[in-house]
Amino acid sequence: MILSLSAIFFSSFLIALSGALMPGPFLTVTVSESSRRGMIAGPLLILGHGILELALVVALLSGMAPFFKRESVFITIALGGGLILFWMAISMFKSLPTLSLNLEDNSTKSKNLIISGILFSLANPYWTIWWVSIGLGYIMTSVKLGIPGVIAFFTGHILADLAWYSLISFSVAKGRRFFNDATYRKMIGGCASFLIVFACYFFYSGIEKVL
Repeated sequence: MILSLSAIFFSSFLIALSGALMPGPFLTVTVSESSRRGMIAGPLLILGHGILELALVVALLSGMAPFFKRESVFITIALGGGLILFWMAISMFKSLPTLSLNLEDNSTKSKNLIISGILFSLANPYWTIWWVSIGLGYIMTSVKLGIPGVIAFFTGHILADLAWYSLISFSVAKGRRFFNDATYRKMIGGCASFLIVFACYFFYSGIEKVL
């Protein structure tokens, strides 16, 4: 894979989209709040989510630069990230027959959507797993191009979240005729296929360093 700003941006977008598509607490609160507050709910929740992730990226880059330079760390994260990506892809393929957006769920309510975006991100174990494996691997790759590389990574990542949850908010606010489970399952299948490809890239990167 050619390391360039555009490659980092688009692959970051697709990887983040694959994670964002999967059901979880963040999807639940987005559906609930969108039904009450309209299309603005998704973007506001992602604003909180983005603030948390930006703080995390800055913290990782500020305090862990020497850590990133270790070859053994790169190998561990590359191989571990590849395994998790592959596991995610298989899980996504298995879930396709019964996967549903459950747009009728209105069980979760919140007053401050930006704060909720932060709290519901922290409450999701998958978020932590993603950042300590795939996220770290991406930071280590993008930082090779300096600050522009990190910006390309983070921009692609957060835009994927914003695009997906804005679509969810729009769909809930305007009605299911704009988006249905069949379309959702096709998107999940496409992203799962991409995860397989990127898992192979992570494996290749790690094994190449070993050899």
